[in-house]
Amino acid sequence: MKIVFAGTPEFAVPPLRAVYKEYGGGLAAVVTQPDRPQGRKGVLTPSPVKRAAEELGIPVLQPARLKEDFSALAALRADLMVTCAYGQILTQEVLDLFPLGVWNVHASLLPAYRGAAPIARAIIDGCRETGITIMKTELGLDTGDILLSESMEISETDTADALTGRLSLLAAKVLPAALETVGRGDYSLIKQGEGFVCKKVQRTQVDFSRPAREVSALVRGLSSAPGCWGSVGGLILNFFFALPAEGRGEAGEILFADPKRGLIVACGEGAVRISLLQPAGGKCMTDSAFCNGRKLQGARFDQPVL
Repeated sequence: MKIVFAGTPEFAVPPLRAVYKEYGGGLAAVVTQPDRPQGRKGVLTPSPVKRAAEELGIPVLQPARLKEDFSALAALRADLMVTCAYGQILTQEVLDLFPLGVWNVHASLLPAYRGAAPIARAIIDGCRETGITIMKTELGLDTGDILLSESMEISETDTADALTGRLSLLAAKVLPAALETVGRGDYSLIKQGEGFVCKKVQRTQVDFSRPAREVSALVRGLSSAPGCWGSVGGLILNFFFALPAEGRGEAGEILFADPKRGLIVACGEGAVRISLLQPAGGKCMTDSAFCNGRKLQGARFDQPVL
């Protein structure tokens, strides 16, 4: 079985390595996004998947727009393609290149959380479970029939980064067996019902009038990108980790701000401890380090302007 793997971010690297380990020379090529400028100097930087593919000695294709430039992909005459956070929409012409189909690795339990940012959205919404779905790709947005799903618990302390890493390893675990099943042809598919389509997450100012559990979930879901923030006394703070804490006061009021107790802020219900943060233009630090020498107790975070 001749396979093409399409992916771009770090999330897709463990699944790529798992396919390579199982199929070796059967992995004909990797398709990934073009190198992008990064940093202040705009240095062209390859995607994590490209770096992994070059390390493994796999040919790499980087079309700017695959739907307009798929001749090199067609020339491979591969049987099957796997997509894993590739980042480009496939046309029917591309889907038709593969006799055994195109199969997508999606980081949610479909039909819930179709579309962008399913991991962040699951945390923000307070879900206790998520997982990996392997589905057959069609033209709709993550609407194809399901080959298999594998669930995973979301802990009360999970950040988007931590959960992304665990889901990536889960995808690497289930993907080779899924491809083997497709290659044998002895599988059945489950049609999806109606599902929720995620919108892209955006950098957000924290609304401390919300309950503490919602504020904590928002901070952890948007950590570390695109991030969320608050403003107190003209100081902009980026938040990276928060958990519910004991305390009561006016929403946004800083109840404690000292090295021993950390930074505890009152919410509409309860309070949160913001234990990892970054002053604008400064370094990421613990709340204990941030509070050392600062007199913020009693100050109040600004509410978002609606």
